[in-house]
Amino acid sequence: MGSAATSPPPSMKLAQEDLKRVAAHMGGAAASPPPSVKLTQEDLKRVAAHRAVEFVEPGMALGLGTGSTAAHALDRLGDLLRAGALPGVAGVPTSLKTELHATRVGIPLLPLGGDGGPSRIHLSIDGADEVDPDLNLVKGRGGSLLREKMIEGAGEKFVVIVDESKLVPRLGCTGAVPVEVIPFGAPHTLGLIRKVFDGLPGFHARLRMVRKDAEEDTPFVTDNGNYIVEMFFEDGIRGDLHNISDQLLRITGVVEHGMFLSMATTVIVANKDGTITVMDKKN
Repeated sequence: MGSAATSPPPSMKLAQEDLKRVAAHMGGAAASPPPSVKLTQEDLKRVAAHRAVEFVEPGMALGLGTGSTAAHALDRLGDLLRAGALPGVAGVPTSLKTELHATRVGIPLLPLGGDGGPSRIHLSIDGADEVDPDLNLVKGRGGSLLREKMIEGAGEKFVVIVDESKLVPRLGCTGAVPVEVIPFGAPHTLGLIRKVFDGLPGFHARLRMVRKDAEEDTPFVTDNGNYIVEMFFEDGIRGDLHNISDQLLRITGVVEHGMFLSMATTVIVANKDGTITVMDKKN
């Protein structure tokens, strides 16, 4: 994307309450807010999400992300739709949770493909668990990585909204890198995933487990009826990410992984000092 792509239409300005809290500045530099402003992490998520919604234009088909940051974008879209500011806008949800949220705030929904689906997805807006210097992402710690990657990979533009705690030098630095696997033979698939990183110091992988009430731990189940393997790295993933991606996807039983490589076109970062940084994908 060039610099022109980061200029929102005049009608999509931030809400006044957000303008009072933070001054946005495009192109990677950050504007200074009043020194008295104190923003919580939720405030930062909200400001970044509202900034991303400025990219939405009437008639667009959107990819609707999942997670706490994306939820703020859904709320903002609902407000604008009810105000009549975004006629013809509809979205494809990346999870059942997002489907319910979007329905609640009045966002019309579309399927991905088929007779009722859009001919194209113009723009997707979603959060991320990690963003590296090349705008590669880790996503899906909430378990929605497969639908997220399908929908966001089908779009023309993918705007990612994060606070600065999500910026990392390497993917895998701050927590699990998820891999969605089919339930049949999941322990076997887990063993094959471990072999990809055999001998790597500090690496370990496990099935994500959940406990319901006082019952025993059971595998976490995604919206697609699959399990999640969590991969942990002592100091992040080193090496060729695309090669590692290929090795994982060649394992029979692996459905998809949570490394979103070369997919984000714009990343909007809300900094803890109240400034916003917008980073565009290099051509």
